[in-house]
Amino acid sequence: LTTCMNASHISCNNTTEHQVTSIQEYQHHIYAIFYTVILVPGLIGNVLALWVFYAYIKETKKAVIFMINLAIADLLQVLSLPLRIYYYLNNSWPFGDAACMLCFYLKYVNMYASIYFLACISVRRCRLIIQPLRCGATKRRQDRGLCLVGWFIVCLGCLPFPLLRKNPIPNTAFCFSELPMMQLSKELGVSLVTFAEITGFLLPLAVVVTCSWLTAASLREKTCVLQDTGEKHKALKMVLSCAGVFLVCFVPYHITFPLDFLAKSNCNVSSVFRNAVLHAHPITLCLASLNCCLDPVMYYFTTDEFKRRLSRPEFHESLPLQHRTSFSTNSTGLNQTDRTD
Repeated sequence: LTTCMNASHISCNNTTEHQVTSIQEYQHHIYAIFYTVILVPGLIGNVLALWVFYAYIKETKKAVIFMINLAIADLLQVLSLPLRIYYYLNNSWPFGDAACMLCFYLKYVNMYASIYFLACISVRRCRLIIQPLRCGATKRRQDRGLCLVGWFIVCLGCLPFPLLRKNPIPNTAFCFSELPMMQLSKELGVSLVTFAEITGFLLPLAVVVTCSWLTAASLREKTCVLQDTGEKHKALKMVLSCAGVFLVCFVPYHITFPLDFLAKSNCNVSSVFRNAVLHAHPITLCLASLNCCLDPVMYYFTTDEFKRRLSRPEFHESLPLQHRTSFSTNSTGLNQTDRTD
C-alpha cells in the first residue's frame, strides 16, 4: 500500500553526514521511548480484548468479529515491539534479516489492517441504525469473508515495504528505515505514494466520516421507542470513537507521508523544510502505533459487554458459577451411575 519511498539515506549534496547522523539519533530516541511506553498497555489491553470478545463471538450486530480482528492486528504489532526497542536502544540488530523484514512488515500491516477494520466497525454500527432489518440478517460467514478479504488486501498491499528494501551486506547491524531503498524512478514513486494515500487513507476516511454523519443524523429522527434512541446513542458513540482513533493516529502520518517523500527525493527543497519534515515524520509514525493502546480503551467505553465482563462483581461471580456448573455436572453423573448400579 505505501511508504516504499521512506528512504533514510538522503542523497542531496547539501545534506551533511553529521546532519544525517543527528536525525538518525533523534529518531532512535523517539522510537525507543514511545515503543517502551506503549508496550505493556498495548499487550494487556489487547489480550483482555480478545478474552472478552471470545465470549461474544456469535454476536454479529455489534461488529464483534471486526473488533476481534482489530485486536489481533494490534497484538501482532505489540509482539514485535521488544525487538524494535532493542534495536533503537543499542543501534544494532543481531536477530537476522528475516526477523528485521518481518517486524518492518508487521508495522504497516497493523496500520492498514486497523484502518480497514475501523472502517468496517463504523459501517456495521451505522447500518444497525439506518437499516436494522437488513443488518440483523447479516451472518457471521459474511463478516468472516470481509475479514479474510481485508487481510488479503492489506498483506498483499504492504509487501512493497520489505520487497523494496535491500541489504547490500547481509547480517549487518542496520534494520528498518536504515536499510537502503531499491532505485525507483520519481514517476513510479509518486504513483505509489498517490495510490497509497487514496486507497489506504482517503477512501477509509471518507467511509468513517460518512458513517459518523449518517449516525448523527439518525438521532434527529423522532422515535417513540426509548430503546431505539439508546441504541442510536451507543452506535454514535462507537462510530465517533472510531473516527477519533482514525484522526489521532492515522491522519497526521498520512499528512507527513507525502512531505517525507518530497523531502527525501527532491534536492531543491530548503534545508529548513527538510529538517522540519524529518523531525515531524517520526512523531506521526509513533502516533500511528498509538492505536494499539487506544483501541482497547475504545472497546471499554463503547461496548457494554466489554465493560460488564471486566467488572469485578461479574468476574468474581463467574468463578463460583463455573464451580457450581462443574459440581452440578459431576453430581448428575454420579446420580446416573447410582441409578445404573
